[in-house]
Amino acid sequence: MREQAEGFHKYIEFGNRTLTGLVGFVAIAAILAIWQWTDRRRALVVPAVLVLVGVAVQAILGGITVRTGLNPATVAAHFLVSMGLVAAATAAFVESRMPRGHRALVVPPIVRHLAWVTTALAGVVLVLGTIVTGSGPHSGDADEPARLSFDPRSASWLHADSVMLFVGLVVAMVVATHLVGRSAHVRDAWRFVLLVTLAQGAVGYTQYFTKLPEALVLIHMLLATMLVVALVNGLKHLRGQGDAR
Repeated sequence: MREQAEGFHKYIEFGNRTLTGLVGFVAIAAILAIWQWTDRRRALVVPAVLVLVGVAVQAILGGITVRTGLNPATVAAHFLVSMGLVAAATAAFVESRMPRGHRALVVPPIVRHLAWVTTALAGVVLVLGTIVTGSGPHSGDADEPARLSFDPRSASWLHADSVMLFVGLVVAMVVATHLVGRSAHVRDAWRFVLLVTLAQGAVGYTQYFTKLPEALVLIHMLLATMLVVALVNGLKHLRGQGDAR
């Protein structure tokens, strides 16, 4: 059984390396396309370059993670850099679909500040989430498990408290964009953030009370990725063209 597990893990590692190379080539192609066929606006070029740099960082981190027996600290760093890659790629994609030229704020400045505070807190939530995972049963190598030196229950409670504060801020953003937002896009974007947040919270509490089944942990990670996408989309749509809807 152990040999089968090791063989399976080798296939996963090989697939990960292959996809890393593919993503790197796609990132290079995206930069070339932006440089040749667009107006080379900074909002497109910077995130595209960040994706390429992030892929290189991930390749190095991936090697360190394997060499250190899946130490939870390096695994957490690997995950957080991945979230940064998702954010940069989303920013470039959303920007490419928005009108060129100057775009005015479609919300008051105070709402924009609230959006950035909400996004910063989301970063804290993600970091605390990696601490919870690194302190629990799914951290480290299966044969030589490593754990972060935190009490899993206390870490989970702190994570849950930050999530509740985050939910409150997201609700405030939804209300604010509904009341004073001058674009349907920004209202829809932050409603989607709330939807993903509620789904993520439901999965998080379910996995806590069901002793962290692996399938729910995977869903939780997928929803975390979706949350990053939703937040970046919400931030990008704070500027645009207002409408009457």
